Amino acid sequence: MDMKRGSVEDGNKRMPLSTKNYYMMLAGVVVIVIGFILMSGGGDHTATEFDESIFSFRRITLAPIVVIAGFVLEIFAIMKRFDKGGENSNDVDGKDNK
Repeated sequence: MDMKRGSVEDGNKRMPLSTKNYYMMLAGVVVIVIGFILMSGGGDHTATEFDESIFSFRRITLAPIVVIAGFVLEIFAIMKRFDKGGENSNDVDGKDNK
């Protein structure tokens, strides 16, 4: 009985995501954190008076758009496949066609 039956072949041991993907994912996390920072705040928190600053453009409109953009960047970073071939990665045969 062959013991290597469920293992991956040697030629197919490639990481599913490249370094660029991880950098893009890190950028997406940074954008999401910036969005949550934009959402935070609200002035003085007393129980006797209401603070209208929670309804500002920054907290109601801008911050959610930034957070959603961060999540879109995360999805793009996971789905995008970068070739590890270098400059001539668009060539089908791998040869320089000059």
